[in-house]
Amino acid sequence: MDATLLSVLALGLVLGIKHAIEPDHVIAVSTIASQSKKLWQASLAGVFWGIGHTATLFIVGVVVILMKGEIPEKWAMSLEFLVGIMLVFLGIKTIISFKNIHIHTHKHDGDEHKHVHSHKTIGEHDHPHKHKKTTYLGSTFIGLVHGLAGSGAMVLLTMSTVKSVGEAAIYIIVFGVGTVIGMLFFTTIIGIPFVLSKKRTTISGSLGIITGVISTIFGVYYMYNIGVNEGLFHLWI
Repeated sequence: MDATLLSVLALGLVLGIKHAIEPDHVIAVSTIASQSKKLWQASLAGVFWGIGHTATLFIVGVVVILMKGEIPEKWAMSLEFLVGIMLVFLGIKTIISFKNIHIHTHKHDGDEHKHVHSHKTIGEHDHPHKHKKTTYLGSTFIGLVHGLAGSGAMVLLTMSTVKSVGEAAIYIIVFGVGTVIGMLFFTTIIGIPFVLSKKRTTISGSLGIITGVISTIFGVYYMYNIGVNEGLFHLWI
């Protein structure tokens, strides 16, 4: 591996870190981090986002490069539009999840502990209680969608940077490692206020709802920008 390729890969790592903190990425993962009860769970949300993002970038990128083609503009923009839909969905889902939050105290084997949760309807107090296992499928799925949306630009960037398919594959992986590092760092920071406020239902609920509102508004703006300002609707019509 020569010095030129090493410098290209180093650049790819830096670009990956920078790519991770784009507004739509951070806002989307914030809706997942807002549900975290512990800081390491918020951090892992970022890691799994990076894994999903890298997986689709790698698969789509390498396939397109092997076929010596490119993703048509209409389809690339349509995948970007899908990100806006996802942001609106995540935002609304987050807002609903933080409605009517309260602390429920109960005992398991004589050990009293508390859970912060919400009821589906106002005044509903008779409910079964279950301990939910934390999963990161949501973060991975968000990363997959973002990876699909960014695959067109990734292919163009990679083809203009490296000389062979092997180098392209390495470059995309290094770029993906950068996104994992970047998102790990920022989801940890984002998760701090949510974790610290978990036992303060008013603050926790307000932060969660604000996160959901921001995601929803940004998602609508994102779709409008892609569909109207950048001409996606015109391309399809």
